[in-house]
Amino acid sequence: MHEGEGTHRGQAIKGRGSTGWLPGRYAKTIAEKADDGWHERDREGEIESAPQTEVREERARSVISRNQSPDIPFSQSLNPYRGCEHGCSYCFARPSHAYLDLSPGLDFETKIFAKTNAPDVLRGELAKPGYKVSPIALGINTDAYQPTERKLKLTRRIIEVLAETKHPFSLITKNALVERDLDLLAPMARENLVRVFLSITTLDNQLSSKLEPRASAPHSRLRAVRALADAGVPVGVMFAPAIPWVNDRELEAVLEAARGAGATAAGYVLLRLPHEVAPLFRDWLQAHVPDRAAHVMSAIRQQRGGKDYDATFGKRFRGEGVFADLLARRFELAKKRFGYDRHWYGAMDCAKFVPPRKPSPQGELF
Repeated sequence: MHEGEGTHRGQAIKGRGSTGWLPGRYAKTIAEKADDGWHERDREGEIESAPQTEVREERARSVISRNQSPDIPFSQSLNPYRGCEHGCSYCFARPSHAYLDLSPGLDFETKIFAKTNAPDVLRGELAKPGYKVSPIALGINTDAYQPTERKLKLTRRIIEVLAETKHPFSLITKNALVERDLDLLAPMARENLVRVFLSITTLDNQLSSKLEPRASAPHSRLRAVRALADAGVPVGVMFAPAIPWVNDRELEAVLEAARGAGATAAGYVLLRLPHEVAPLFRDWLQAHVPDRAAHVMSAIRQQRGGKDYDATFGKRFRGEGVFADLLARRFELAKKRFGYDRHWYGAMDCAKFVPPRKPSPQGELF
């Protein structure tokens, strides 16, 4: 039996995106619990006895991940954390917890692994003689600014290494905590070394609290866009994910609000449901929008070749079919209407990079 396993799949848990514990696809044993009716519920029927977050230390041997995917605009990424307390019900990274023999459901958002040595390991990797500079995408799998970052400051320490070595990087977050690091981001922006995206899924506080319960509220993310833009940091907005019959109607409103706050670039991603994310998201639909659940899943399958998900390059982010084509057309029209820069991502400056010095066993003389 997994410690801390959730027991209420199909019923909303206050402050959590998952409706319970779901075994990972590699689990050798599966434990089942039944709700005996003793759990307290609020007026909306949500279970209030949510499991607490546990942060565990992980000592990483390497931190830079590399990819050759043709539909991702970066070749290097770095994730300071495994798991994410934001608890986004739709998170495509949830299946990664199955590799740890943990549940992609509640475990993913309550058992967080912090790579406490990541800044030092990064310094060592950047100091290798054969290292080739290309922008690093920070916090792609799980949010680098999730709640535990406020205390641990791992992301800040990583950015300090990147600032010291003048290494270009980009990041995407759902947390207004990114404002804390403006003292590092603004000087790097002046040297064309950083790009920041805020992911804004909806402007509706109530929907946001259900879809992504521990992420910053939509108005806080817009405030962060404004703060970054005012400080001269290139900032964009990601409408991700677009979920048919849940938030897709807000695409234009989100792009308009973000542009008004100072965003100059925009992107979107169609909902992705790999592996365990599909049954978890179906549970979320039944818990929060049961009247639309079947309709939502039908629309998703129409865009995924009749399946819950299609991981084919070129299709996984955009989908296919009439709805997907319409969404793409709406997005392009909205970008043009609100004046987004078509070439914003551009090339960051890799020529300024200064490799860090390896620590000497004799110490520093000067």
